[in-house]
Amino acid sequence: MLIDDVTIKIKAGDGGAGAVAFNKVVCSLGPTGGSGGRGGSVYAIGVSELDALQQFRFKKVLEAEKGINGKGQFVDGTSGQDIVLKFPVGTIIHNLTTGADTEMTTVGEKILLAKGGKGGKGNFQFRSSRNTTPMESQPGTPGEEFELRLELKMMADIGFVGLPNVGKSSLLKELTDANPKVANYPFTTLEPNLGVYYELILADIPGLIERASSGKGLGIKFLRHVERTKILFHFIASDSATPITDYKTIRKELGKYNKELLNKEEYVFLSRSDTVDKKEIEKKIKAFKKYNGNIKAFSIYDYDSMEEFKKVLNKIKDEKVGMKK
Repeated sequence: MLIDDVTIKIKAGDGGAGAVAFNKVVCSLGPTGGSGGRGGSVYAIGVSELDALQQFRFKKVLEAEKGINGKGQFVDGTSGQDIVLKFPVGTIIHNLTTGADTEMTTVGEKILLAKGGKGGKGNFQFRSSRNTTPMESQPGTPGEEFELRLELKMMADIGFVGLPNVGKSSLLKELTDANPKVANYPFTTLEPNLGVYYELILADIPGLIERASSGKGLGIKFLRHVERTKILFHFIASDSATPITDYKTIRKELGKYNKELLNKEEYVFLSRSDTVDKKEIEKKIKAFKKYNGNIKAFSIYDYDSMEEFKKVLNKIKDEKVGMKK
């Protein structure tokens, strides 16, 4: 099961306390108390693995090491070990304690989540000409601690949307090395799937249903992933008796969730075109023209239609590569 929304608690390590100690060597009396070590900090690093939040399914509290207390004979305490948590790119880090939000946008990006406490000074640091035998030392300061909500919103180039059982998963499997669970049933699958077509990241968003935006089924859970996709591929079954109604249903749910989704570049595809007469396909494409001119029909079992589908992908891929140059 994909974990894409989880709340955890993090605690940076407390700083170690400074020591009060004096030289034990005869004729060399004086303060020798070492300072405490710094507490370990908590960091996050961006990774490409979509399931990285799985590590927090059962482990909800994470703590870095405390700094070690200082000792006599000028021995400072060692610093606590930092911990680095792996977050998938696309994770929004909601700090529920402070109200601040941070976004993990690139692989390898490192973000400080909670800073370790400072080590306290030992009495050696308080020596002076007027105070040759200081009895002062400092405790370490506490490490920061926060409650975080981690919300993953996939950052894909193209998001596949549509009602359940319109062939999105089968297409993703055909185009990429992704291995989604595919079956002929009218229910949504349980989690999104990602695949890579050359430089393009494709996201198969499990089939949305009417009233998904109000929380019916797993709608809200999946709609959040549509927000980050740059382009939408809207799939409608060629053999549907009400293709335009199907199209309007999904558009309605997208708009209810976030009106900005309706402004994304969108292509419409009639899937499973091998199951319908060509004249029927042409009739449905003509009817769709007033809603969206970017419409094509295809079947994963029809080589020519798949080549036409790939032309659309290749055009988007070339534009993406051109923008990077």
